[in-house]
Amino acid sequence: MGSSAANTDRQSASSEPTLAKPLAPEDVRIGDYVAVLDWTYEAPSFLWCCSDDWQNDDDVVRVRLLPLSEHLTPLRVEAACLPFVLVATPNGQCRTLDLRQVRFARLDLKYGRQAWKKLRPGKPQSKRKRR
Repeated sequence: MGSSAANTDRQSASSEPTLAKPLAPEDVRIGDYVAVLDWTYEAPSFLWCCSDDWQNDDDVVRVRLLPLSEHLTPLRVEAACLPFVLVATPNGQCRTLDLRQVRFARLDLKYGRQAWKKLRPGKPQSKRKRR
């Protein structure tokens, strides 16, 4: 009986959600599953008409934006040469991201693998021959 209670505890513990961990650029590792937490958009202050607080036109206004829905796909880090990171999507596309403009969160390994498996484009299933 003790073992069935232990199995139930293990099952419930493994089905609990995990947390993504925000990453500093130097903590990004090849093979990590990551997601974009936010993008930083920079504009010169003379384009920012809302305030007179800036005394010169050389000031930069930084705005943090949440990613668009198409940028919520989990990514896998393929290579890094800071501040640039080469990432791959589950469908095999690669792109370079600049860590000065984007902030990553490291995904739980189990979640990352499962998300990649589910989001990967379907391969044609081979038909089994019946005997």
